Amino acid sequence: MTIRLATRFAPSPNGHLHPGHAFSALTAWDWACAHDARFILRIEDTDRTRSRREFETSQIEDLRWLGLDWEEPVRRQSDHLPDYERGLDRLRDLGLVYPCFCTRKDISASALAPHGPDGVIYPGTCRGLPKDVRDTKQAEGMAFALRLDVARAVEVAERLSGNRLTFTEEGAGPDGETGRLPVDPRPMGDAVLARKDGVIAYHLAVVMDDAAQGITHVIRGQDLFFATPLHRVLQVLLDLPEPRYRHHGLILDETGERMAKRRGSKSLADLRAEGKTPDDIRRMVGLA
Repeated sequence: MTIRLATRFAPSPNGHLHPGHAFSALTAWDWACAHDARFILRIEDTDRTRSRREFETSQIEDLRWLGLDWEEPVRRQSDHLPDYERGLDRLRDLGLVYPCFCTRKDISASALAPHGPDGVIYPGTCRGLPKDVRDTKQAEGMAFALRLDVARAVEVAERLSGNRLTFTEEGAGPDGETGRLPVDPRPMGDAVLARKDGVIAYHLAVVMDDAAQGITHVIRGQDLFFATPLHRVLQVLLDLPEPRYRHHGLILDETGERMAKRRGSKSLADLRAEGKTPDDIRRMVGLA
């Protein structure tokens, strides 16, 4: 049976889309059109404190204004929380999950905490806590996140696969990486799988969603390139298919920083109100 190629755009409804989002969505859309592939819109709304339905509505309006369409129904992560819990249970059963009681302040203040592409890396403070200590902290009501023991996860994943893990990069990483690349997420530290408020973290949800929706090509920004080794490990541990990856460059503002709402980047709605057209946006992001 021939599997039809598929890609997706997956915004979080915590703000309005800006030209950087448009570039990512249009890049995936153009690729899908060129390859007769399925194009899927996914709403990543597990963060209940920041997600707003009005932002989802405005994002969909912006994407339709740009000329995109997609398969229906749209998948919303909030409709599939039990699925993610089952994935988390699988990782627990493999002995790869542990509670972390550290606060962000604790991690930042740790003299052992190294730095990575996204800032301070968790130094593994709670990884080796004895079970009785963990049980006492939980019994006392201390809030905790759930983290993946990444070093053990790599060992188990390679044992399950029978090989050293790799992933296929068809685009280019930040340093031009392409081709079949080795997988080693350990430099990123033990990833959070579920936050202290119970919200399932991006890394677990995204690999399960991609598998559920038959995504064959993950097209996304280079800022997520360093998360790909972790995603590949989770795919093996959860017995999920392996997609190919295409990491595109990022749209920067006039200061050379990534476009972001917190930096005052103009939204697509703002630009539309100024009279800009979809073709103007394509030219702005270098796709025309």
